[in-house]
Amino acid sequence: MRTSEPESTSAVELGRHERLDAGRLTECRLIEMVFPEQTNHYGTLFGGQALALMDKAAFVAASRYARRTVVTASSEKCDFHVPVRQGQLVDLVARVVATGKTSLTVEVDLYSEDLLTGDRQLGTRGRFVMVALDAHGKPAAIPPLRETK
Repeated sequence: MRTSEPESTSAVELGRHERLDAGRLTECRLIEMVFPEQTNHYGTLFGGQALALMDKAAFVAASRYARRTVVTASSEKCDFHVPVRQGQLVDLVARVVATGKTSLTVEVDLYSEDLLTGDRQLGTRGRFVMVALDAHGKPAAIPPLRETK
């Protein structure tokens, strides 16, 4: 005799509303494909394209954390470790690593991944400082980053 086990349910059921408040989400992941128009004559991703993708990931992570409009104040040191080739996936992992009164520091890792083999490696790493703004375009307070254990 077989007994049926209850079906597993996901954390959020279909149609169920959930609110993700400011200060709750500290990380996001974006995945992009590298196409020919994003590459140089060597078939590798332009550095400026890599920085734009990283800034986009930093923007999403900061916006979701602050639940406010954010703008890029600065990009700090970005290290290019290995080239990212046309046809590879770019996996961007952005993490809010520090907060000030109105600013957020977001660290972004850009991994290249071969779509067919699954081989991946860290291509670029950088830090971005984002500033939260109110409805009038003035710097606005954000929740402090909670310590993780």
